[in-house]
Amino acid sequence: MIDAVDAVRVALMEVLIISVPILGAGLLIGLIISLFQAVTQIQEQTLSFVPKIVIMVLVSIFLINWIAIRMADFAREMFTGF
Repeated sequence: MIDAVDAVRVALMEVLIISVPILGAGLLIGLIISLFQAVTQIQEQTLSFVPKIVIMVLVSIFLINWIAIRMADFAREMFTGF
């Protein structure tokens, strides 16, 4: 039998594992765009906002199968017990 604290810990680790590729892509594209803005001295807020959203959505679409499998495995483990 698992404790509630263990269940929350495992759930948070799964959320972290699932979100890292999406957030990492946003971080990387944000860094690239920030460097581009610093070099060209273009200070437009939407220049960094829109590409980050587009890249993060594309990465999410690309990884949706992996995310669904991870979530199904997690749900199976939670209902059957560790």
